[in-house]
Amino acid sequence: MAVTKRAVHIGAGKIGRGFVGQFLVASGYELTFVDVDDRVVSALEEAGRFVVHEVGEQPVEHLVHGFHALSSKTDRERVVQAIAEADVVTTAVGARTLPLVAPVIAEGLAARPLDRGDVTIVACENAFNATDSLHASIRRAPILEDRDVAAVFANCAIDRIVPDQSGVLGQSGGLDVVLEPFYEWVIERTPFADSDAEPPQIDGVTWVDDLQPFVERKLYTVNTAHATAAYHGTVRGIRLIREALEDREVRAEVDGVLAETTALLVAKHGFDPAEHARYVAANLTRIANPLLPDTTVRVGRNPLRKLGRRERFIGPASQLAERGMPVEHLLGAVRVALAFDDENDPESIELHALLRSGATAHALTEILTGLMESHPLFPAVRDVVAEVLETQAADV
Repeated sequence: MAVTKRAVHIGAGKIGRGFVGQFLVASGYELTFVDVDDRVVSALEEAGRFVVHEVGEQPVEHLVHGFHALSSKTDRERVVQAIAEADVVTTAVGARTLPLVAPVIAEGLAARPLDRGDVTIVACENAFNATDSLHASIRRAPILEDRDVAAVFANCAIDRIVPDQSGVLGQSGGLDVVLEPFYEWVIERTPFADSDAEPPQIDGVTWVDDLQPFVERKLYTVNTAHATAAYHGTVRGIRLIREALEDREVRAEVDGVLAETTALLVAKHGFDPAEHARYVAANLTRIANPLLPDTTVRVGRNPLRKLGRRERFIGPASQLAERGMPVEHLLGAVRVALAFDDENDPESIELHALLRSGATAHALTEILTGLMESHPLFPAVRDVVAEVLETQAADV
């Protein structure tokens, strides 16, 4: 049977293979993985298949096959051609990497035949409006100057826990992925209103008109709780997220931040309090899943991104402060996030270089969080940063 649907997924990591890629293949797309790591590309091309293991009360295995893989370094012309012929282009590279993949997507759009129709582009990143950010970077590409772009850019919210894979299960060729059964992939429908294209049919996707409630519910519940457990656990020398949640003091902090974010979400989006309480409880169970032995160090990585203005701590805390509502536990999470120290994590190294740079607490608050001095949350965060600086100075 002739292939009628083609997809390109950029970023062949665990989420790319085990979630986005698996769903695209299951939806009948001829899929091309694109990655900068030639070892991963070669392994995918040679194996031609991998298994996604869902671990839970009823384990399930999904065989993924029938895909291709290309290197963005050595196969650039073929990558551009694949994008030019695609119906769907997705990414899972990390929000900070999106500007680096934008040029090759721009080249693909520039090479797209006029009669090919609009391609749907979705950045599946753990960040607010990641597709908008990718779109902005693509539009800055010189090759697209003064040209119409035959694409629909749709933001999404994506949720699935994929832990550290080492030692979980024997993995053939290192390509198999172990993850939880739960998933949520929500994509906004509204960008298609100005296009002749219809939202693509992708298994597992929920299309919505207003994405923000879903994005904030997930980010301020799952990610806030996960990171809070990681940072409080790390400073107490706890290795596993599950063990951190079993610690009475850590659990109190996690419950505290969730009480604060729940207050915001109910007030802002009108979530039913009882229904949201069930959502919170279910996600705490997910995070503590003993079959997904995630580590506090892995979850705590990339602290600079996680301290960002619209991220899991400052995002809800700033909105709570604007409403005059409590932020004590979120500030506590910021405090331990600033103490996170992993010599193998570039962002952790950069964070501590900033803290040792001699910059004032005022300046560091602006640099680390993006808060303006006039914001009602700024003084409280500045005080937290000052405390961390004083503690570091005392330890020298």
